[in-house]
Amino acid sequence: MSKQLQGMTLEAILVRLHAYYGWEQLAQRIAINCFSSDPSIKSSLKFLRKTPWARERVEALYCATHFND
Repeated sequence: MSKQLQGMTLEAILVRLHAYYGWEQLAQRIAINCFSSDPSIKSSLKFLRKTPWARERVEALYCATHFND
């Protein structure tokens, strides 16, 4: 796990990415249905918790995103 992710929950990561990119941009960056077909935080978390490869991509996108704060 990256130092950048230490102490962060998957929900916190997803909420921050959604606020930054929105569902449409997330779906373009990571092609998974939970971001493109009737997306919500709850349904995305359910999918990502059961799908390690998708979770890894979300975490990698979070690490690659340079938030301005």
